[in-house]
Formats: sequence, structure tokens, C-alpha cells
Amino acid sequence: MKILVVGSGGREHAICLQLSKSPKIERIYCAPGNGGTLNVAQNIDILVTDFDKLAAFAKENDIDFTFVGPETPLSYGIVDYFESRGLKVIGPSRYAAKLESSKIYAKKFMQKYNIPTARYNSFEKITDAIKFVESLNKDKKIVIKADGLAAGKGVYICNNREDAFYILKHVIENYKTSGDLWKNIIFEEYIDGPELSYLIFTDGVSYSMMPASQDHKRLNDGNKGPNTGGMGAYVPVPFLATKELNKKIEIDIIRKLISGIKSEKLDYKGVLYVGIILCNSSPHVLEFNCRFGDPEAQALLPLLDTDLVDICNAILDKKLSSIKIKWKKKFSICLVLVSGGYPGYFEKKVEIKGLNSINDKFTTVFHAGTQFYNGRFITSGGRVLGITSVSEDIKSAVDKVYSSAKLVSFKNMHYRKDIGRNLLKFLKKESEGIPSE
Repeated sequence: MKILVVGSGGREHAICLQLSKSPKIERIYCAPGNGGTLNVAQNIDILVTDFDKLAAFAKENDIDFTFVGPETPLSYGIVDYFESRGLKVIGPSRYAAKLESSKIYAKKFMQKYNIPTARYNSFEKITDAIKFVESLNKDKKIVIKADGLAAGKGVYICNNREDAFYILKHVIENYKTSGDLWKNIIFEEYIDGPELSYLIFTDGVSYSMMPASQDHKRLNDGNKGPNTGGMGAYVPVPFLATKELNKKIEIDIIRKLISGIKSEKLDYKGVLYVGIILCNSSPHVLEFNCRFGDPEAQALLPLLDTDLVDICNAILDKKLSSIKIKWKKKFSICLVLVSGGYPGYFEKKVEIKGLNSINDKFTTVFHAGTQFYNGRFITSGGRVLGITSVSEDIKSAVDKVYSSAKLVSFKNMHYRKDIGRNLLKFLKKESEGIPSE
């Protein structure tokens, strides 16, 4: 088989690598790809939004199916475009992708199908949004969200009314140049608690849940600093994602979600991400993503013990229920290395050193913002690399991933030092009988 993967991040590198493990694969193409995908795929210099060229390439090269990684082409309708030309593609239709591309649509969907989520208000006019903030108690904590796609950076937690006015000022200054991002402004009830990521494979009729993972959005240790696209993730989450919680989430959220997809006749084939927050052990949906999370994919896919090609074919044939998807019972942790200044301004074209020093067979370096130029790897984005280590136990996986990170360097490189280590502290307290904080 010949497969086309659309995208250029760490998620797409992980997808390419997992597909390459299948004996059914003859060749993988990645458009546009990055420095790391060169090792498992042939990079094709086509933008993810250039549907004409992508579809023409798929036709000319007899591509068996295309796997779309990022949200932007999905929200622009790449699936509809490909299918109208008789091409097989993994991903939701443009309308189904509104579960991610419009938070208001997602909220209304959850209300309609009784899926637990935070209460909200939305406003199209800035003046109405300002009036709403003026009506709040001065110490009211609230969340402000952009309705459109924001690459994980369109959420602001405001500790009081003054914070909310500050964020609205930022929105007003960028309103005319932000496109549909802030077309509607959402104010959401603040819910405090730990977060979990639940991803599923689905053919729009049936589903298969992946192991729960935990992403770390904040830039700095202790969950401080600005929101990012993700600074690391691990799988599983033993202290939170218990069998009881997993079952509750499946019954109260996943089944209702799939029932809603069927009732709304949404054309959904692929991966669906459900962001969960636990408030007093009660799960609420924070968001939907209509594709693999990044870096969740880099932590999850190394644990997949079923041929990803078989899963994709079953999804395309709407026969997902006919296969049993297996996962390795191991611990996986992905640590993201970012450019200094990210998620704001950062320097590019900086040489990356030390990659060849990582030779642990249970550790994989997933490239994201990289290019291979004149025989060396250089940076080309904010999130540069994702280092994933897999082991039988949490401690050895954490030790491996941080030992590997020390071998890599590039100018102003930054990564969190507490991902996974916070989990070790929790487990140590549990084993000593000390109540967790």
C-alpha cells in the first residue's frame, strides 16, 4: 500500500513511523513533512491547505488512503474535497470538524446530547462582551475562549474582572486581523481540577477507546506560564484514570458523543479527542479535537500493538467493531523541547546538536519544528522535538527521557523539568501512606 500523511509536526512523524511498521506498506509520503519524517517517508513539498495539489498527487501516485494530521485542513474541508474526487481519506468532514473548529457548535452539541460541560455565555459583539464582564463580581474567576481554531492558545483563565478586561482589550486590538478566531467570544464557568485526554478511533458508528493520557499545556514547571500547544504527555495516568473513571467517561460522555454523531448524521472517520476536567471526581468536557492530539500522539502511538493500517482500513470500511485494538501495558512519556521565546517570538534556523547521541532502543525522537538543511538538522518552529521513552515502569521511563533530553542542544532550548516527575512524587506519597495534596 501507498499512504499519504498530511502535516508537518511531531504528531505526523509519529503517524508515519507507526504506519511504517506495517508489513502492508510499500511507501509513505508526507506533505510537507519535516526533518524527521525523511527517515520513514518521502517528503512532498505541498502545503496542507493546497487541496488541488494534494488530491492530484494522491491520484497520480495511486495513494490507497490519506491520513490527515492537523486541524486546519480538516476544518477547511479536505475530507469533502478528497471524497468528491473518489479518494479515501481518514478524517471528519468539514461539518463534523466543527466539533473542534467552533467551540459554540461543540457546546450546543453537548447540551443537546446531555454531555457534561461547563456553563457558558457567548457574544458576537465586543460591546456585549464588555457589558457582560462589567456585570461580573470583581473577584469572579472566569475562562475566556476564542470560538475558532487557536492552536491550543486561545484559552485565557481570568482570576478576576480586571483580568477579563485585560484579555478583552487584547481581543479588541487583534479583532480585525484574527479572522474567524474571535468571531464569537465565549465566557465559560471556571472549573478547577486535573485534566485528562481521552482519544478514540471511530468510524462514525462504533468506537475504540485509547488509554487515557495527560497533556501539560503550560510552558513552565508547576503548570505556570502561558498556554502552549503542549509541553509533554504521558500514558497511562494510573492515579486518575481508574477503571471506574474510564467506565464512567465511556458511559456518560463517549457513548453519548457517538450517539450524537450518528443522530446528526455527521461523516466522521478517524480520531476524536475528548479533553476532560475532573471537578470533585465528576468529569466535564473541556473541548473536542477532531484528530490526534500533539504531543499525545507521540506518547500513545508507541504503545499501539495493532497494525495502524488495519485500523485505518476498518475505519474506512465502517467495520471498526470487527477488530480488537491492543495496547502494550507499559508506561510512555513524551517530553517536548521548544525554542526560546515560544509561544511568542522565537529564532529559527538554529542548529540542533546531539541527536545521534540518543541510542536507547526504547526512546524515540519525534521531529516537529525541524528541517534537514546542508547535512544538519535546524529548527523551523516553536515546538522543535518530542522525545518519547517507553518502559515497564514509570521511573525508568522518566529517567530515560530526561537523560536523553540532556544529550540534545540548540540555542535557547527550553523544556519542563517536572513532567512525569510530579507523578513519581504522587506515587511515592501513596506508597508511604501520605495523603496527596
